[in-house]
Amino acid sequence: MVLQSAGIDLSALTVLSGTIGIGIGFGLQNIANNFFSGVIILLERPVKVGDRIQVGEINGDVVRIAIRSTTILTNDNINIIIPNSEFVSNQVINWSHNDRNLRVTVPVGVSYSSDPEEVKLVLLQVADDHPDILQTPRPDVIFSDFGSSSLDFELRVWTKTRIQTPKILRSEMNFRIFEAFKKRGIEIPFPQTDLHFRSSDVPFWEKKDESCGKG
Repeated sequence: MVLQSAGIDLSALTVLSGTIGIGIGFGLQNIANNFFSGVIILLERPVKVGDRIQVGEINGDVVRIAIRSTTILTNDNINIIIPNSEFVSNQVINWSHNDRNLRVTVPVGVSYSSDPEEVKLVLLQVADDHPDILQTPRPDVIFSDFGSSSLDFELRVWTKTRIQTPKILRSEMNFRIFEAFKKRGIEIPFPQTDLHFRSSDVPFWEKKDESCGKG
């Protein structure tokens, strides 16, 4: 009232304050979203410190859960800070939600001349000899398909100690499988294509008549 009695127009200040209020509201919206998402994570515990999770293309171990964000440590020793709203609104894969057991599948192709039962026994023996493969649940072998150039199998194993490095474990298994197949004479084929020619009375070319054009 004093300002108005002094002749100062407050309508401009009203518009300015409203604009500032809207800007602050939009700015606080993300903060509030992450804050309440952090409360949900701490209460429901869909992820917890020590879990192996995957959010989009990010894969790593949860090392810290705060009110606003969660920190993930990748295999490259990089800390990635993810807003908590990502865990509530997007799909999150928790590899160790129930326990630390992880199943790893190793695809293998062998020649059609191989004995499937022998292949199964060799694959199971390779799995039993690896120190990081669990015996419970037991490894198993699936005869998955008759491929175009190979008999396709899948060796499925469980591990608890290699949950951070499943690709390294799969690589180690491939090295061991290759050596075992080499000792047993089991061939690992490569894609081949057979080309057949049909016989025909029509020659591929005709001999030119050299007498043509002469008198």
